[in-house]
Amino acid sequence: MQITIFCLPIFVAMVFQFIADYLKHRITAKSRHGTHSPFVYKLTDEVIYDFSTKKVYDDIEAQRKKLLHDDKLITVTDLGAGSHLNKNRTKKISQIAKNALKTPRLAQLIYRLAANQELNNIIELGTCLGITTAYLSKAQPAADVLTIEGCPATAAVAHQNFTALDLENVELQVGNFNDLLPKAISDAEKLDFVYIDGNHTKEATLNYFNWCLPKIHENSLLIFDDIYWSAGMKEAWSEIKNHPQVALTIDLFWIGLVYFKKGQAKEHFKIKF
Repeated sequence: MQITIFCLPIFVAMVFQFIADYLKHRITAKSRHGTHSPFVYKLTDEVIYDFSTKKVYDDIEAQRKKLLHDDKLITVTDLGAGSHLNKNRTKKISQIAKNALKTPRLAQLIYRLAANQELNNIIELGTCLGITTAYLSKAQPAADVLTIEGCPATAAVAHQNFTALDLENVELQVGNFNDLLPKAISDAEKLDFVYIDGNHTKEATLNYFNWCLPKIHENSLLIFDDIYWSAGMKEAWSEIKNHPQVALTIDLFWIGLVYFKKGQAKEHFKIKF
């Protein structure tokens, strides 16, 4: 009981800070009409704000619906910063699907970002139950999709989802990100698309970013999830934006996009989403 009393004010403060950050973002962010970059205008108009329905979404969302009604219990291994919502190690699959999966709106945005350019390889750090992985796989059926998960139990559920959705281009690796990600980067000739939804701490996020840098190229896209998750994540996002190799960033509040286009003046954008 004493632990609960001690932790509750911290949790409430975190929630209020998150809400304050969101409101500030909504006030300061622009729509596509407020951007002066042709690249960002086109990306916002044709990709970020493309809310049209697509047939490819249907099967994945049907699989999500099954997860939301799955009350089987699994034992969760959390090697990262943990969850603001539920610290219990034994959880229902339906709880994880409700609290940890990316919303359809955000997962489908990640699909469109991946589908928007030619990719040979995709790395996802943080598989969870595999719904976002499925969107990445469907976005680039000819690309190699490597997804890394720290929790064996959630990875097992994700693997079942990949089978149910007939995903043939996905490799799932289970283990510590600090061991598996450097090897994956080393094995890649270059990095086309990396989605970081893993250990949400400043140190870990900056490590992942710095490990990727030797293999990035002009058309690489790095996506960082939960950039307002904590003070540490906000600091990590600020350092990433200011890195000399970064040419352009787009802050969508829920995720941050990092581009490395050469010959372009460094610019940072906040876009409403």
